[in-house]
Amino acid sequence: MASLALFANVADRRCLVVGAGPVAARKIEALVRAGAPVRVVAPEAVDSIRDHAEAGRIDYQARDFQEKDLEGIFLVVIASSDAALNDKIAEEARGRGLLVNAAHKADAGDVLLPSVIRRDPIQVAICTDGASPVLGRLLRNHLESRIPGAFGRLAALVERFRGAAREKFPERRLRRRFWEAVLTGPVAEQVLDGREAEADSTLQQELERGQVPDTGEVYLVGAGPGDPDLLTFRALRLIHQADVVVYDRLVSDPIMALLRGDIEKIYAGKERAQHAIEQESINALLVRLAREGKRVLRLKGGDPLVFGRGGEEIATLMEEGIPFQIVPGITAANGCASYAGIPLTHRDYAQACIFVTGHLKDGSVNLNWDMLAHPRQTLVFYMGLAGCPEICKQLVQHGLDASTPAALITRGTTPEQRVLTGTLEDLPQLVQSQDVAPPTLIVIGEVVRLREQLRWFQTSGDIAAP
Repeated sequence: MASLALFANVADRRCLVVGAGPVAARKIEALVRAGAPVRVVAPEAVDSIRDHAEAGRIDYQARDFQEKDLEGIFLVVIASSDAALNDKIAEEARGRGLLVNAAHKADAGDVLLPSVIRRDPIQVAICTDGASPVLGRLLRNHLESRIPGAFGRLAALVERFRGAAREKFPERRLRRRFWEAVLTGPVAEQVLDGREAEADSTLQQELERGQVPDTGEVYLVGAGPGDPDLLTFRALRLIHQADVVVYDRLVSDPIMALLRGDIEKIYAGKERAQHAIEQESINALLVRLAREGKRVLRLKGGDPLVFGRGGEEIATLMEEGIPFQIVPGITAANGCASYAGIPLTHRDYAQACIFVTGHLKDGSVNLNWDMLAHPRQTLVFYMGLAGCPEICKQLVQHGLDASTPAALITRGTTPEQRVLTGTLEDLPQLVQSQDVAPPTLIVIGEVVRLREQLRWFQTSGDIAAP
């Protein structure tokens, strides 16, 4: 079950709760807090529900459910102890087009009431799509201590000044920068320290001053090999504050999902002989966007300076006087080999590791084979899939044994990771017979023998050594 996260205004909409036990009590508490007019129908009720009724906060009727109870209702919460009755009410309510929350069976209803952290007017809702309400509550408890209570007061302060800020900064981008500066600067610290009157005065002064940093900048951020958990804290911070992203083909979908919904996205993916945007045009694009005052996220798979052409982009930015930051990422060789259970160095097998590009700028595979074809070292070829037959042939011709272990790692670190192991002799045939597609790394060396012993990240796509 996949649900859409929504917050509903129930202040003037009648809600019906069928059942009055502990589960119903928790849901009634949430409805009352949201200001909903609530009617509760059940023969018996726990004390907390009776207390709400006696205080006039709900309408409790000590009787069985009747179909007429559904008339004029916006939301029906079904929480009785009678499963058959619950199913009947759910069917009837949904037949009338009413919203239904079914405590006994999540997919019998239309809406879920999530576990909520409240810092009014801020609410953080946690939903497991009915898979585990207990897990949702545990996560809420985990986050409760990490979200200061003063965040609610800070949000209320911002709300009071929203209209004035909109008038002062009609351009959305500048307004967002203003609020980012406010919420990470002295005003926020004053609120968190309990000095709300002082914070109010400081915010007023900031608005009157009307100065917003409007200098463009480029962030060259390494997105790593695919798993979003491998991003650095700095990468996450810059990802969230950028105005526009220029991203490559190797940036994974889960990482793209971390971007703000309103960020401008420009695809600059490059495949062999198929470039969405030529490199020189990408360089010029970064300069233009930064000169427009935008914070430009240049998001690259792996590390931006390891076969990512980041050096070329930096050179252009420096020539044009554009400020930039570089955030290293876990390069594919490190991440993918680790997740495949292949150590790149090992005292018994390899005392050196070489990262190699599988094709040169002119499209050839004209490499220093004498240097590469040495025992007791690990070779990692990036972008070497098309040249795999030539790579294996040249390494054998220059001295490596044809039985040297080798591995192909496709979409490493992701749930779609696929690992094939073989030798220099049969690796090209594996590529053909197993329909191996980019992005794929080639790892060559005795360390590949350790995979069967050290493999820890299991996926359905893994294929053992033949």
